[in-house]
Amino acid sequence: MFRLKFNNEEKTFEDKVKLLDLIDDPNRQYFLALVNNRLRELTYEIDYNATIEFLDTKNYEAIFTYEAGIRFLLAMAFYNLYPDFKFKLNYSVSRTTFCRVLNVDDTKSVRDIVENLKAEMNRLIELDLPIKRLEVSKAKALEFYQKHDYTDKIDILEYRPEETVHFYTCDGYQNYMYNLMVPSTGYIQKFDLKVYPPGFLIQYPRAEADGEIPPFEDAPIYGRTLRDANRWAELIDANTIHKMNEQASKKSMVEFVHMCESKHNQMIAEIGKKVLDDIDNIRLIAIAGPSSSGKTTFSTRLRIELMSLGLKPVMISLDDYYLDREHIQPDEDGNIDLEHINTLDIDLFNRNMLDLIDGKEVEIPHFDFMTKKRSGYKKLRVTDKNPIIIEGIHALNETLTSLIPKHQKYKVFISPQLQINIDHHNPISITNLRLLRRIVRDKKFRNSPASKTISMWQSVRNGEFKWIYPHQEGADYIFNSGLAYELNVMKKYALDTLIEIPRESEHFITANRLIKFLKYFVDIDDYVVPCSSLLREFIGGSCFEV
Repeated sequence: MFRLKFNNEEKTFEDKVKLLDLIDDPNRQYFLALVNNRLRELTYEIDYNATIEFLDTKNYEAIFTYEAGIRFLLAMAFYNLYPDFKFKLNYSVSRTTFCRVLNVDDTKSVRDIVENLKAEMNRLIELDLPIKRLEVSKAKALEFYQKHDYTDKIDILEYRPEETVHFYTCDGYQNYMYNLMVPSTGYIQKFDLKVYPPGFLIQYPRAEADGEIPPFEDAPIYGRTLRDANRWAELIDANTIHKMNEQASKKSMVEFVHMCESKHNQMIAEIGKKVLDDIDNIRLIAIAGPSSSGKTTFSTRLRIELMSLGLKPVMISLDDYYLDREHIQPDEDGNIDLEHINTLDIDLFNRNMLDLIDGKEVEIPHFDFMTKKRSGYKKLRVTDKNPIIIEGIHALNETLTSLIPKHQKYKVFISPQLQINIDHHNPISITNLRLLRRIVRDKKFRNSPASKTISMWQSVRNGEFKWIYPHQEGADYIFNSGLAYELNVMKKYALDTLIEIPRESEHFITANRLIKFLKYFVDIDDYVVPCSSLLREFIGGSCFEV
């Protein structure tokens, strides 16, 4: 006899029971369950005392399961209609997944392929076919991959720490998916496929959109950056974990690290040249990006690059334009949002920047974070050889610099855009990379545990969607701050603090998810990382003040 607590009630059972059978869910709104703080598929059978929480698409872990279901369904549709096609998935614009057919025949229309795939996926959904989990040895998995020419999946087996591999099977189709899975094809009720040359986009529900598919917002500049990142990763043989690990294990590992650093140098030099070529107009360089993008180090390196071109840039901190805390107006609920643009003295900042550009001497404020008040001013005057650099969450927001003509501003959006896959069907989220950067940095410089960083992450993400991403398409340049080797370096630091999170913690699920994919990476020692690298902003040892 065992007792189960779920849906605000407690029930006693004599025999093993499947989680799916505990709930009446005709609308298929639940996709995963939390059982004694462990994620379980709805097909999981239980015969012990437990507290159970059923998760819908407003929960991020449930979304990962839903997304895995869509990827499995798409792969099954490809298998049924185009068995010879190989395809690769990557995260893309507007919170979608991009699919590119790697060996498509020129006679085939992408639009026709997409329409056929969508019809086949809907047919499979209508059939509501059960999806079953199958666990096999690595040797058996290798045989299966070889039989089906899944070379990308063969490659990663070498680095898989477990001795078994879990497949999912459905109506004769079988594949590996990194995440947990939905019980049947009928659970995938919301999705769309959108032609997006040279491939197509997969739209699906998102937790931050209350479990709905967010409206599509094209981002051609950002999309081009992602494509460039993918081409670069393929060019240097670093677009999968297997290839990255191969690079990390070779005698040429130092060359690999410095090749990645050289790419950053090239981009910074490119920005420097663009500014120099238009220095008669450009007076303000604005830099913004999501958390843990490396903005501080990038700003410093850009300043040095401009100095090497004979310019004398001046850096001004947006933090010094915070209003005194007592003058910040709370929202309708009485809360103060410190990330809101209205927490800055926008009028003073606009006047100061405009006066500096006009050659006037200006008193720049200084904000004291201890007293939460302005604590004085310093005088500053610049010339046409002194481009002003500002960096902060609102730097690209036109409201902040509304008095300054657009031709006098050069905007840079910075974010790591690594395109990494476990295999062709299992991409790694860019957001996980930034979270790991922040976890490592917070532990290194603030002795803050991973649990605290994870607890704040959703709030950070909410602020990014509200204040940063809406302005990225207005950037003149998007700087990809990702380094193909960085997870190989950060792994040891991240694991040390993630494994400290106890199983009973509410943040254990996130920590465990990060630990699982970090274990695939081969270590790279810190000594090969230059002191000027953006990565040093997170692991320590930077030659700049960060």
